[in-house]
Amino acid sequence: MSLKVLMVFPRFNENSFWSLRAACKIYGAQCPTPPLGLLTLAALLPQEWTMRLVDRNVRTLKPADLAWADVVMTGGMLPQRVDALDVIRLCREAGKPVVVGGPDSTSCPEIYDAADFLVLGEAEGIISEFVAAWNRGERRGRLRAEKFTADVTASPVPRFDLINARDYLYVGVQFSRGCPFNCEFCDIIELYGRVPRSKTNEQMLAELQALYDTGHRGHVDFVDDNLIGNKKALKLFLPLLEQWQAERGYPFMFSTEASINLSDDAQLLQMLARANFFVVFVGIESPDTDTLVSTRKKQNTRRSLAESVHRIYAAGIFVIAGFIVGFDTEKGDVAEGMIDCIEATSIPAAMVGLLTALPNTQLHRRLDKEQRLLPFQSDFSGDQCTAGINFIPKRPRREILADYREILASVYAPDAYFDRVRTVALALRRPTLGDGAPKKIGWREAVALAKIMVQMNILRPQLRRPFWRTVVEVAKKNPAALEACLIQLVLYLHLGPFAQYVQRELDRQIAELDNAPAEVYVPPAAAIAAQ
Repeated sequence: MSLKVLMVFPRFNENSFWSLRAACKIYGAQCPTPPLGLLTLAALLPQEWTMRLVDRNVRTLKPADLAWADVVMTGGMLPQRVDALDVIRLCREAGKPVVVGGPDSTSCPEIYDAADFLVLGEAEGIISEFVAAWNRGERRGRLRAEKFTADVTASPVPRFDLINARDYLYVGVQFSRGCPFNCEFCDIIELYGRVPRSKTNEQMLAELQALYDTGHRGHVDFVDDNLIGNKKALKLFLPLLEQWQAERGYPFMFSTEASINLSDDAQLLQMLARANFFVVFVGIESPDTDTLVSTRKKQNTRRSLAESVHRIYAAGIFVIAGFIVGFDTEKGDVAEGMIDCIEATSIPAAMVGLLTALPNTQLHRRLDKEQRLLPFQSDFSGDQCTAGINFIPKRPRREILADYREILASVYAPDAYFDRVRTVALALRRPTLGDGAPKKIGWREAVALAKIMVQMNILRPQLRRPFWRTVVEVAKKNPAALEACLIQLVLYLHLGPFAQYVQRELDRQIAELDNAPAEVYVPPAAAIAAQ
């Protein structure tokens, strides 16, 4: 039976660390990245069904789109919750059955009760049951996959043909799911488990080839929760990836996410660099050992964070890192310590956020038991930079917000940011790829370069001096790192103004606290008795 399926990807909060609006404008993109989950789902569904995709971050969902569809499929992450609920409302008003899946509905299915179908958990483990139910004539239901059992080696090549890659800064692929660590605040291990499951080498090369065949070139993100969760599998794959890249003239430059122990494996770092990985996101969270131990991030202890990060630079790979303010174990000098850590590691793009007790995490369950969770705000944006600390902290909330503001003001001052970019760019040892000839600049890159010059010199004249100081020195002393350097500088066009926006929001919250009764943490009777 043929079926017309409209897939709708809900909007993210437009003003967040990861929205990268200014960078999107530079490169002529609408938003950072397409919905890999829905593209994979489209490939899992019966291929006689007709698929269309509307990414609400790219274009408007029109009444004609809904009129065309027999069924609508939607869902996403917590920062998309508000818009996902709006999509459900639009579908119900149009009389269209709506099916919801994805990580947020899996964690909080009760929020999505208005949907006709909830398909929870990893799609590979449950979608066939939904198809069978639909073909039987069922139009409502709740289906849940058994946790951590989906066979990712059976996952098909995503339907990249459903998107226009030029609408995005980069396109994602996935090699593995899960992470072997046990961080208290993380929902990844609750959704995908602590035993990473990897695709086959043949699968990954087929996915990359399919993406290559669409004409996409440039940035590709391995969206893995922790790419090095299964080092053995990764080390078997990377030589094949390097060969695939070399045979095609290195069409892609890769980014990914990995734990800090990546820095301990020189061989793996070299393999990643030779395959043209140029940036990695690392969760540092805090430079304070007591805090790391308390939140069960012990893999970041017993090491110098600065030395670890600089070993990654020495392999030719930039580091972006996450930091969190608001842990129970924080001391009064948390701002100073975090600023010092960011400067010592020279990490330009430091994603500093407020601690948030995400649903379905060990942290959420602990705070619930301690009776410290605050009522859920229905308009929660999911952006931990402005909407974190959704619990009663042990430290005065005002102190936490003031420390957070001090960190942002320091690390995102233009000179401080550009100095870190220059330090890293001079330290990067990018490998010689292919024949070593300079990369040809296409029309899109030329236009982007012109826009960068206008932004840095005319529209934001305060950036002119640090921009040219950085570019000229890197061009002279380490030209192989110039492209990566420019990418980090472009990020500031978004991150600088965003940090200022967050500071204004923190000023507002602090002013409200100054005029409100103090919020005090009082241990519940059960906790007192246990002591």
